[in-house]
Amino acid sequence: MKFGIGQAVPRTEDARLLTGGGRYTDDVSLPGQAYAAFVRSPHAFAAIGSVDASDALAQPGVLAVYTVADLDAENVGMIPCQAALKQRDGSNYVRTPRPALARGFVRHVGDPVAMVVAETLEAAREAAELVMVDYEDRDSVTGTLDALEPGRPLVWDAAPNNLCFDWDTGDEAAVEAALAGAHRVVELELVNNRVVANPMEGRACVAGVESGADGAPGRLLIYVTSQGVHGLQKQFAKILNEPDSRIRVLTTDVGGGFGMKLFNYPEYVACLFAARQLNRAVKWAADRIEGFISDDHGRDHVSKARLALDADGRFLGLRVDTVANLGAYLSNYGPFIPTDAGSAMLVGSYRTPAVYVRVKGVFTNTQPVDAYRGAGRPEAAYLLERLIDHAGRVTGLGPAEIRRRNFIPPSAMPYATPMGQVYDTGDFAQNLEDGLILADMAGLPARKAAAKARGKLRGAGLATYIEACSGGGPEQATVQVNGDGKVVLMIGTQTNGQGHETAYKQILADRLGVPPEDVEVVQGDTDRVSWGSGTGGSRSVPVGGSALAEGAAKVVKAATAVAADLLETAEVDVAFADGRFTVVGTDRAVSLKEVAAKAAEGGAGIAFSEMARWTPPASTFPNGCHVAEVEVDPATGVIEVVRYSVVDDFGTVINPMLVIGQIHGGVAQGLGQALQERVVFDPDSGQLLSGSFMDYQMPRAVDMPPIEVKLNSVPSTTNMLGMKGAGEAGAIGAPPAIINAVVDALSDLGITHIDMPATPEAVWTAIRGAETRLAAE
Repeated sequence: MKFGIGQAVPRTEDARLLTGGGRYTDDVSLPGQAYAAFVRSPHAFAAIGSVDASDALAQPGVLAVYTVADLDAENVGMIPCQAALKQRDGSNYVRTPRPALARGFVRHVGDPVAMVVAETLEAAREAAELVMVDYEDRDSVTGTLDALEPGRPLVWDAAPNNLCFDWDTGDEAAVEAALAGAHRVVELELVNNRVVANPMEGRACVAGVESGADGAPGRLLIYVTSQGVHGLQKQFAKILNEPDSRIRVLTTDVGGGFGMKLFNYPEYVACLFAARQLNRAVKWAADRIEGFISDDHGRDHVSKARLALDADGRFLGLRVDTVANLGAYLSNYGPFIPTDAGSAMLVGSYRTPAVYVRVKGVFTNTQPVDAYRGAGRPEAAYLLERLIDHAGRVTGLGPAEIRRRNFIPPSAMPYATPMGQVYDTGDFAQNLEDGLILADMAGLPARKAAAKARGKLRGAGLATYIEACSGGGPEQATVQVNGDGKVVLMIGTQTNGQGHETAYKQILADRLGVPPEDVEVVQGDTDRVSWGSGTGGSRSVPVGGSALAEGAAKVVKAATAVAADLLETAEVDVAFADGRFTVVGTDRAVSLKEVAAKAAEGGAGIAFSEMARWTPPASTFPNGCHVAEVEVDPATGVIEVVRYSVVDDFGTVINPMLVIGQIHGGVAQGLGQALQERVVFDPDSGQLLSGSFMDYQMPRAVDMPPIEVKLNSVPSTTNMLGMKGAGEAGAIGAPPAIINAVVDALSDLGITHIDMPATPEAVWTAIRGAETRLAAE
């Protein structure tokens, strides 16, 4: 079929989005809506004294000023942390309250203290400037390792030494034995730098109250830019002490999420509260600077890793000790990301008999840290691939050979890792060999020589990766066929720009034979879609697509009975393919459209409606190999990524064009983290020093190299479509590949490691230091 599974067709939603037909949250306006502005802390840590809102309330158009006292008076609850984990000793981790407005203390710059609601946005913002808050400034702590030092300020009294949890997994005794008996132990300490998601569309919400019977207030509703409405609905209901059915959550088009829009935020709760109190709609949208100081951040780990090897360079054991910065408050899944989400993937693509991971989560006076594209797997892959690359250099085996010797072979599949995962399929060695060919690694020496003649340092780096995807629980899809033959798909995922609409239409074209123009895809409405798990972890099309495929199969089964009646034959003699029901062995046939018209009695109404909820039996495991090539200007430290090659195994590919777009976007984000992006706080005042695009560098088009992509598709065995997921792979493979390339370029100077981001200043400083050492020797 021309619009089925495997076709590289353009996205059907693009015509609407590119011609201004998109409807994002800030495009939503409800009748009579007011506007919110937040009074935010200018301090990283301070006690809150009095809050004087009298001047603000006196301003024309101001409707209300709320503080945490108003929320407490209405028994508004806390924003929950939903991570479930136990510490090493079996005790619970330190759970801290997170009210929508600060209570008693502000704990990071940007912490919301009060909310002003006014008739216009300008009036709300001007009045917010007039709210006088009496702060008693305190010493703060922002550094990840600094937080654990004795005598540092405590973000929470309930967390001595700022320790939220001390967690571990794996076999410590086996790893220590491997390290003690190893032929060689390779060590590396590295930083996974804190980043800001910075989606094109910032966070926003419009909360309102529906009209009830006889003019009484009805349900609460909220339009919110999100990655899934159903989880938010349950949180809002619990926080506001309302039944789920009393809150409707809607998400329209979303301009990027990257994990950051999975979570509940104080502003959403505050706007719902204000709407309920005022019985009118309240709208809020963050500007870019507000996003920098209030969005959840990503990454921010400091790790020490030790790898035990035998005399042949084969891995015997791996120990990783990580300190993970959680920020001042625990976001919805904050503790989960550096623990269960990432640590299980520290086996990578390799046969490592024993692995032990210990993670300490710490509180600091910074924004909360939670999932960011890849959510723990990029952190794990960066650590592992940098360590293995370093081991290849130390042993003399080189980056490719040390990996070859340690890959899990296809013959070992399904492979149970020592961290509890079972890899079902994958050919990691083939990915590597194809990646080396695609990158023309055989020609690298000549390119290095040519670069040296131009005064440049050239290097290439590779990274292999594997990640666990398709988690987050089951997904639900309802496939509805109307009497006119048009199909409505209602599904619990939420597109953030990945092209769900197109991918789902392709699956329906494959299973029902319907053209894309006859399909409507409905997401992001708790009224129209009764249940869903949302989007994250590359789960939407593997899990959601499997649910809709099952729903489509139910439609075919129900429609076969009607088709048999129309064809005057037994159901067992009717076959379905390409949108037509045929009597086996004859040319007698009717279309799905004709069958639907019959079932709906003349074409009006719904002919068939079938719901399927599909639960993945296990994770899927996308994997691949990235090869980056860079040139470094030793006079300035400027790095140019001149070549980039990708080999990926995503299993069955619904649309290669969508997949390649996801790879490009992920590589861009990985390049940004590797070379440019870093959140910086002043260590003394706790002020955010990188709070705008003037100080926080994002990758631009000119920074991106050409990207060559090859797909090695080994279908997954854990879902009916054979898919593995593609959304996060680029952001996982790019950081280690690029940093490995930079280290390769600098290796002749004796430089063995450089932390992300490898900015021109950092590289220039490393080169000058190396030259000084070489001169002294």
